[in-house]
Amino acid sequence: MVTEKVYPMTIQGKEKLEKELTELKSVKRKEVVERIKIARGFGDLSENSEYESAKDEQAFIEGRISTLENMLQNAEIIDSSKSKKGEVTLGRTVIFKELPDGILEEYTIVGKAEADPFSGKISNESPIAQALLNKKVGDKVDIETPGGKMQVEITKVV
Repeated sequence: MVTEKVYPMTIQGKEKLEKELTELKSVKRKEVVERIKIARGFGDLSENSEYESAKDEQAFIEGRISTLENMLQNAEIIDSSKSKKGEVTLGRTVIFKELPDGILEEYTIVGKAEADPFSGKISNESPIAQALLNKKVGDKVDIETPGGKMQVEITKVV
């Protein structure tokens, strides 16, 4: 028996994915179908780069729709309010300082489906999150990253 992968995510992350899915189905899908129709009018499809480009985009959109539908169907909403205060868990924001230089960093730990490191949301599967999960304010943690080892001290968990 095959079990579906569960995708932990915050309610905000689920809403973001639902919005993307709606956009793909109601807008992007129609746009690419129109592009294909126009490209067919250019003649020989074997040498029609516009047609090939539109077909590639259509395949990408359909793949993304399928992925999003699967993620949403198997979503597990994270409720960080049920975890202990001051403990690093999914859905919480953790602030830590790198030791010994004291540089502060802030990340929200989310499921892989909604991770966006550029906006401070890291996947619970990342090396940093894995090292920080279930730790508490004041804990010193050694983190093994692709860039090397670092030690941090957790200063705040929101």
